[in-house]
Amino acid sequence: MVPRLFINEPVLATSCVNCFNPKVQNQLTIKDPIRYSGLGLHSGNRVDLALLPAPSNFGIRFRRVDLDGQPEIAAHLDNVGETNRSTSLVRGNMRIYTVEHVLAALAGFGIDNAIVEISANEPPIGDGSARELSRLIESVGVLPLPDPKDPITIEQPLELQMGDSVMTAFPHDRFKISCVSSGRHGQFTQHFSVELSPETWLKDLCHARTFCFFDEIEALIKNGLIKGGSLENAVVIRDDAVLTNEPLRYANEFVRHKILDIIGDLSLLGRPLHAHIIAIKPSHTINCELGRQILNQVKQNQIAVNTFTPPPVVDKTPEPEPSQEPSNGPESFDIFQVMKLVPHRYPFLMVDKVLKTEGNKAVAIKNVSINEPYFQGHFPTHPIMPGVLQLEAIAQVAGFLMIRQAKLFRKFAYFMSADNVKWRKPVRPGDTLVIEIELNKIRGKIGKATGVCKVEGEIVSEAEVTFLIGDA
Repeated sequence: MVPRLFINEPVLATSCVNCFNPKVQNQLTIKDPIRYSGLGLHSGNRVDLALLPAPSNFGIRFRRVDLDGQPEIAAHLDNVGETNRSTSLVRGNMRIYTVEHVLAALAGFGIDNAIVEISANEPPIGDGSARELSRLIESVGVLPLPDPKDPITIEQPLELQMGDSVMTAFPHDRFKISCVSSGRHGQFTQHFSVELSPETWLKDLCHARTFCFFDEIEALIKNGLIKGGSLENAVVIRDDAVLTNEPLRYANEFVRHKILDIIGDLSLLGRPLHAHIIAIKPSHTINCELGRQILNQVKQNQIAVNTFTPPPVVDKTPEPEPSQEPSNGPESFDIFQVMKLVPHRYPFLMVDKVLKTEGNKAVAIKNVSINEPYFQGHFPTHPIMPGVLQLEAIAQVAGFLMIRQAKLFRKFAYFMSADNVKWRKPVRPGDTLVIEIELNKIRGKIGKATGVCKVEGEIVSEAEVTFLIGDA
């Protein structure tokens, strides 16, 4: 008789749980090495695994001890390869498959740094859950390291949809996951919500086994997968029945395993995550893509922070180097003085002279000659100065003005972005392009300016530009 869903609560000794304080803010590693062996789920290969302690800021790295030189690959989203049915890491010709269960076990205990040595291209699948590795970690304990954790927090909600899968991330002061899973026809729809800690990991998640639907098995075998799969390490769903060699460990074991996978995949952020993740029918692909979007938001927020950080106090006592200080007064600068602060040269220098600088404003000119090289192709019978070069002229004058004002000599102004760009009239050979710039913001190394280009007093183009001051 085929067993149906029922509860059989797992038994796991938790005498050491209290030593894993979820409020500990220092980074963690394991106290002693751990070793165990088994089969890879998809490869079917026999594999030995060793989990070794690592120092602060080392991260989680997989080491292939079966390959020459024992190459390593960092557990990070930058190294994610295939995400079909499992998550793999790729570095050059080296691949490591099905890393999510090992990563989930480490994240469940809050472990930030460890070396995972394996003797094949896939860790042991065990019984299809993370129970065995979790028991071993609990037996040796964790070791606080001197450096603090640096969690990732999100400032604005994120939402991602890929087919039937939907993932949303909301700001939260801990790591919480709420998940709904179901089959393609809606069978075994399950829901579970949990805030991750070592206690909830041991009690609610680490026992949940991987599962698949019976009609998927043939395709998986044809694709060379699940060579090590059996009812010893997976649960199979056939129609409305559950095929398993033991009673289900939770009434909603399937959705709990989905959460286990999310934990493992999002640990590839490389830092602990503080957010509330809401997932509907998640997959490894959307898990990893959400992680990339979280990293992108963190990057954009950091740029914004840098933009609005007050600039450093400039020491006005030392005078600028004579070779960098224009010699004919503060108002106007000839081409040789311009070239001391603007790194561009023929054929890309779009400023011939700065007529005037006054406060946060500057006026410069570019004499447009028929000898400009771009007129050979733009256009041979109807020469017109490309609009993007007018935009470049605006950026060059704005960068010149910021470097001049802040006395950031030996620095370059790197063009970052342009907004509200408009081209109104063509610029032809013989015209004198007058570039008028006004600096709007200077925050740290980021500058923003508004610029217009004029010919005979009429605006021919305009834009708002952002640029970064960097080392030459």
